[in-house]
Amino acid sequence: MPAQTLPLFDPLMGRSPVVPRHVLVVDDSKAQRKILSMLLLRWGYRVTEAGSGEEALALCQETSFDIILSDWMMPGMTGVEFCRSFRGLPREGYGYFILLTSKSEKTEVADGLDGGADDFLTKPVSADELRARLRAGERILRMQCELVKKNQLVVSTLGELQKVYDSLDRDLIEARKLQQTLVRERHRDFGRATASILLRPSGHVGGDLVGFFEISPTRIALYSVDVSGHGVASAMMTARLAGLLSGASPDQNIALTGGKHGLHDAWPPEMVAARFNRMMLEDMQVEQYFTMAYAEVDVETGRVWLVQAGHPHPVVLRAAGGVEFIGQGGFPIGLIPGARFDRVETWLGPGDRLFLVSDGVTECPDPDGVELGPEGLANFLTASARMESQALLEALVWTLSAHAGGSDFPDDVSGVLFHYRG
Repeated sequence: MPAQTLPLFDPLMGRSPVVPRHVLVVDDSKAQRKILSMLLLRWGYRVTEAGSGEEALALCQETSFDIILSDWMMPGMTGVEFCRSFRGLPREGYGYFILLTSKSEKTEVADGLDGGADDFLTKPVSADELRARLRAGERILRMQCELVKKNQLVVSTLGELQKVYDSLDRDLIEARKLQQTLVRERHRDFGRATASILLRPSGHVGGDLVGFFEISPTRIALYSVDVSGHGVASAMMTARLAGLLSGASPDQNIALTGGKHGLHDAWPPEMVAARFNRMMLEDMQVEQYFTMAYAEVDVETGRVWLVQAGHPHPVVLRAAGGVEFIGQGGFPIGLIPGARFDRVETWLGPGDRLFLVSDGVTECPDPDGVELGPEGLANFLTASARMESQALLEALVWTLSAHAGGSDFPDDVSGVLFHYRG
């Protein structure tokens, strides 16, 4: 039969509430349906009646009822069978299902719950108990409605966050491209020597910077820098440092000084580190710091002056295959005011190579967390001593990937490899 309703007024507000709940009453007894329907209409519910489970199921396929009161024992489809079929129907909201029964055995009640029923009422139905059960059902429906709204809000928020993430991801991809341009040359032949660069950020953008520049036709500067942290802030710092170590803009290069006849000279490596330290603490005043290995090589004599500021030890790969780690460690740059940085001196012979490398190489872990370490790097360099510099750096990346079990590197991997021909 069509849905019926009586107006329900809120005594506090003096007006009708929002659309009342729609209840489907299912019973093969017309008298029972009328009794229940009158109670429900008096309480302000919209009511639709059905005389069988089959009829009720057909109505549920067309209408989304909020609450269903169904007799258990009916000819044809029973209340439990109807409940199972009802639960299988596609619908947006939840339907609260109450079975009316004279059954009281626990096993039978369990069968009803397994069939999808939410509650039970024992016949003959008490009006007070029915109203209490309906209020309990309405609380469940209100909570379900609130959950749906909150889920919709969460989905909407996640959609907005995804848009922000996609935009940020695109920006970071472009930032990585720009950061790669900070290293303009990956390999240069100076005649008496070559310099080759390895730079693999662990994420979109990284905090490592490596490079080289000419001080004069006979002196080459090499540097390897690792800014603390990861992400955009570290990348911005590397961009600033790249400008201060640029061979293309010697007037802005913090390592260079004015020389005679318009030529440039350079500060000793320990002074370069000290100038950076003062700039970080007095001028920039940021929370970041960085480690650095900076070397100056005389390609006529093979003399090397270098400073190690908290960076991994520079490595010398001798032409005969021996490996030497040099340097004294030192303080990172930007942590201690007035920190002293000591110069280390060594010599390269024909065929020797100097490798300034980041901790992303020596601290690269395997799946069990065991780092490659200086010994692992030394073993690799010894085994790869006959390779050309660019091929050696590519082989190092493959070796690190194999050591890491094929997973992404947890830290930036970088280095500059200087091959002295003599």
